[in-house]
Amino acid sequence: MCVKSKVYTFAAYQKRMMKITILQTNPIWKSPEDNLTEVEQLLGSSPGSDLYVLPEMWTTGFAANPQGIAEEEPMSVIWMMNMARQLNAALCGSIAIHHDGLYFNRCYFCLPDGTSYTYDKHHLFAPAKEDQYYQAGQERVVVNYRGIRFLLVTCYDLRFPEWCRYADDYDAIICTASWPEKRIKAWDTLIRARAIENQSLMIAANRVGDDPQNHYAGHSAIIDASGETLAEDTTHQVAAITALFDENQQKELRESFPVLKNIDK
Repeated sequence: MCVKSKVYTFAAYQKRMMKITILQTNPIWKSPEDNLTEVEQLLGSSPGSDLYVLPEMWTTGFAANPQGIAEEEPMSVIWMMNMARQLNAALCGSIAIHHDGLYFNRCYFCLPDGTSYTYDKHHLFAPAKEDQYYQAGQERVVVNYRGIRFLLVTCYDLRFPEWCRYADDYDAIICTASWPEKRIKAWDTLIRARAIENQSLMIAANRVGDDPQNHYAGHSAIIDASGETLAEDTTHQVAAITALFDENQQKELRESFPVLKNIDK
């Protein structure tokens, strides 16, 4: 499978170390204002990161049927943009959006200069009938932020290695998810598999708590290119999970053990 990526570049930047924080939240069902308040409190307890990553549909909880739940106005996106500017950091997370009569499970990557980039979830979760309501995205999206290239994927995308496959185009994968506890062993396995096979940092942001359909146990983690855990959730509670990413160290691994050169084309 030949997959092309849309690549966005955010300025020239020499920094090769990046402080990354996952905000593992417990979204209140259908309550964006309350969820913004929770995230703002978490941000206040975790200052100084370059990038903050949130779970899938962090403003409402995972809504396979978005009617009456998806945001009509981009209140949460405006909030993300304001926080990115205030913190001089990027914020990333997915939101259910209703736009021009269509629904999108849309991941936003909001930058401190006031711009944002989006990725629409490609693999919609058919077992929950997500594919019957949302429009599937057709392009992979890579954002170059402060010298690091981030591939954006959402939850169910994680099960499809060909969609996540390295194509000489990224340094890290961001997976924003609402992955239930009953399938958490698959989550733990797949986030490490995607990191190892692509020799790429994995930033895997999951939620905790409950919605009308599922219970969620977190297990958010930041995994390095060799599969080692840099930081992870062990509490199953609302938490901020932080690690320092050394892109130069990852580059050295790719050069000294160049398995990526043997990828099937």
